This record gives sequence, structure tokens and C-alpha cells, in this order.
Amino acid sequence: MSDAKVTTTELSVLIPEYNHSCYEMVAALHRQLETAGIGYEIYVADDGTTDDDIIRSNVRINALPHCLYIITGHNIGRAAIRNLLLKVSHGQWLLFLDCDMEIPSDGFISDYLQHAAGNADVIDGGIRVGGNETMLGCNLRYLYEKRSEPRHRASERRKNPYHSFRTTNFMIRRSVAELIRFDERFRIYGYEDVIFGKQLASHRARILHIDNPTVLTDYEDNTAFLLKTEEAMRSLNLFHTELSGYSSLLSIIDRWRMVMPVISMCYRLLGPCMRRNLMGPHPILTYFNIYKLGYYLSLTN
Repeated sequence: MSDAKVTTTELSVLIPEYNHSCYEMVAALHRQLETAGIGYEIYVADDGTTDDDIIRSNVRINALPHCLYIITGHNIGRAAIRNLLLKVSHGQWLLFLDCDMEIPSDGFISDYLQHAAGNADVIDGGIRVGGNETMLGCNLRYLYEKRSEPRHRASERRKNPYHSFRTTNFMIRRSVAELIRFDERFRIYGYEDVIFGKQLASHRARILHIDNPTVLTDYEDNTAFLLKTEEAMRSLNLFHTELSGYSSLLSIIDRWRMVMPVISMCYRLLGPCMRRNLMGPHPILTYFNIYKLGYYLSLTN
């Protein structure tokens, strides 16, 4: 990979967006970039938002200098929308951010630029789980992310740098992004970031994990999260051969293959009851783990 250093005049902040108002996030980034003394651009690409109020809110982004809100008019998929942003942007460095995150620090941009002065090809800032535990204690997504939070620390991600990669918050050299690109076969939710991490490894891209997180504070309701989880399992089943060795769920199945018939039986007998619990007001996280594994096994059968 290239040894070129970052130039402080070529940063593109790229945000794929679907059904989410992200003006405040863009405004926070814009304030930091205006005082950073660098040339920059912020592009937000809408992937077929169906809520007109959200579109009207995001159109305000166009009033901010060096910012552009792109309306595609239809859904092209999570990988394709990122490739569109890659195509229309100009920066030597690209900062990809999910639209439903908050920027917690006034030094968010400067921290990335400081680390980009090194020889890394990819810099992964990670995420932090936000929100009020008292208010969110019955939210399945919150409970799941909270349990996973220790793995979000940079010290943990560095242990398996390519396996731990997420597309939520990372900066990448344009030359590397153009070489790898996002795999547009991944149209439905799930695992497009895992395959990207595998591609980074196969190209021997130098990845640096740092603690410069965006904050997750927007949690879908239990039904929506479970439906997204089921969609992710269908995506995993579709690409299971390519994701082997990079999916923790596939690793569990391989390691405990003798136990899988028992899990399948539990799912057949108790799956509907677990599903009702997980969509209800008091989800049990243990059920979520069993249900996700059982749902995936049902697809393989």
C-alpha cells in the first residue's frame, strides 16, 4: 500500500443516509472542519428515504459551505451508496460515517487528522454506546450493544484488526478505497462491513484502530431490530462461504457442530415464543443469542 502522508487539503466526509435526519451531525462536523484549517467537503447521499419531512430537514445541509446533500430517488443498497460517495468525492482521505451517530468530541476531526499523518491506510475510530440505561433497559438493540461494548475499545479491536472492522466510523486512503470498493452484491442489511474487512486483509492494507468514537444514541424498537437481525442472517447464509473465518456465528457453528441439532430443535419448538419475547417490552438477551443461531440454522436446512 501507499506510503503517502495525508495532505491537509483533501478530506472528504462521506455519510450514507436512509430515513434519518442528520443535519445536526453534519453541522457539528462542519464547525470542526471550518476551524481545522484544511480544505474539505461533506457529502451526504440519501439511499431512497421515504419520509418527506426527513428529506426537507436534510436539504438544509446544502446551505452549509462545502456540503452537499445528494438525493438518489431510490434505494440502491448499503454498499452501492458508499461506492457512489466514493465516486463523487475528491479527497485523498475519505471519512465514512453512519448517519445515525453523534459526534461526541470537538476534537473528533483533529484526532483523525493527527493519526492520518502516520503510515496507516485505514483508521478505525470505533463506536461508543450512549443513551440512558434507565430509559433504554428494555430496548433489545441497546442491551445487545451494551453487552458488546468492551469489544469496541481499540485495545480489543487491535487483537484481530481485520475481523473487528466496522464501517460505522473509519477513515481510508482514496487509493485503497478505489482498489477495494464496497461489494455491491450485499444489497440487504448485514455483513457488508465484514467482507470489507476481509478485503482489507487480502490487500494487506495497514489498519490502525484508535479510540475516536462516534456515539450510538438512536435505537430502533425491538421489532425493527429483530427484523434487521433476521435480514442479516439471510445475508450471512447467502455469502457464508466467503465469510467463513470472519463471522463469529459461523465459527461457533464450526466449533460446536455436535450441539447444533439441539439448537435447531430448540428453535423449532420455542422459536415463536422467543420471537414474541424479543419483540415485546421485556426482551431476554439470552433468548436473542439462541434465536439468532437457530434462525440461521433454519436457513441452512
